Amino acid sequence: MEPGNGRGRETMAQTAFEQKSDQFSDTAHKASRAAAAAVEAFEDGVGAVRRAAKRGGYAAEEFVLDAKRRVQRYPVETVVATFAAGIAAGTAITWMMRRNRHGDSADTREMDQ
Repeated sequence: MEPGNGRGRETMAQTAFEQKSDQFSDTAHKASRAAAAAVEAFEDGVGAVRRAAKRGGYAAEEFVLDAKRRVQRYPVETVVATFAAGIAAGTAITWMMRRNRHGDSADTREMDQ
């Protein structure tokens, strides 16, 4: 073997190692940037959820205060409206339960045949 060839191989191996090292470093840097972007997006999402929750809380508080004012201004109308809503809800639930009970027996008869 010639002395020059051994050094050439060493230099090639060193150059290849340096290239792989640079590629690895570049890939690690890109992965780090991607992770930072993901963390930032997550934090932005958390901030948006917190803002929405605050707005929802303010809206609910305003709704309750408005309801209190209406009850104070119109107590009789409020009681009548609440009673009517209760009757309507009870009627609807009863109707659905009866309909469901009759529907189940019809389904059972069909399955038996």
